[in-house]
Amino acid sequence: MNIQWKKIKNISIEVIGTIIGAFTMAIATSLFLLPNQLSSGGFSGIATITYYFLKIPMGTTILLLNIPLFLFAGYKLGKSFLIKSIIGTTTFSMSIDILDKLTPLTQDRFLACIYGGIIIGLGTAIILKVNSSTGGSDLISMLVRKYNPNIRTSNVIIIVDTIIVGLNILFFKEIEIGLYSAIAIYLMGKMIDIIFEGIYFTKLVIIISNKSEEISEEIGDKVGRGTTGLFGKGMYTNEHKTVLMCAASRGDVARVKQTARKIDPKSFIIIANAREVVGLGFK
Repeated sequence: MNIQWKKIKNISIEVIGTIIGAFTMAIATSLFLLPNQLSSGGFSGIATITYYFLKIPMGTTILLLNIPLFLFAGYKLGKSFLIKSIIGTTTFSMSIDILDKLTPLTQDRFLACIYGGIIIGLGTAIILKVNSSTGGSDLISMLVRKYNPNIRTSNVIIIVDTIIVGLNILFFKEIEIGLYSAIAIYLMGKMIDIIFEGIYFTKLVIIISNKSEEISEEIGDKVGRGTTGLFGKGMYTNEHKTVLMCAASRGDVARVKQTARKIDPKSFIIIANAREVVGLGFK
């Protein structure tokens, strides 16, 4: 019974997350991007063209374009994913057409691409978090990977979005539309990265010194960070040394560096970004 309840709970969270994410994307599209003829790529870009030139509601176009994809996705990606994708796409499409009746929040293209890109990135991240989709280029990329797993998802999405943004420029005959749309797509990607990986970057400090033991003890006592000693050999001097490796937060990096330089002014220090650190003292 507990297992069944847990399964129902997980499905409910995924469905609710899909609806919230799709509605968030619709807010960005209807109130920022669409009124300014901007595109975030995918089928939304094609729907923007049909909206202005054929007067077809954007949500209707997105829904119609996704029907062939759903037929393939149901066979290739599984029933559960297909149902969530249909819910996400339907919510996204209907919400766009409803919100389209409201007054846009800005007519400034620069502000529209900034806020539209950030908000649509937030909605997309929520959708991806619950392993769902609103169709379009992300669903195309998943289908392509089913046939060729060696192809990177990001490459497929970038290619599709670039082609569609190019079509927007061609139809609207304004290069600015493409430039602003590129900013929106970039911000969307960065927002997805922030949601998935966080904004707190950790630094990786590598210290090469003849006083590694002393530096290691001092970093542990004064900074409260652990270090790992790795075997190292200077290929020019042919000397064997212990190379210290220390993962530290941004606030601790300066103290680690000062500690090492204080003990050994000749120490060689390398500081690099560590995209993610999992373990004791970190997330």
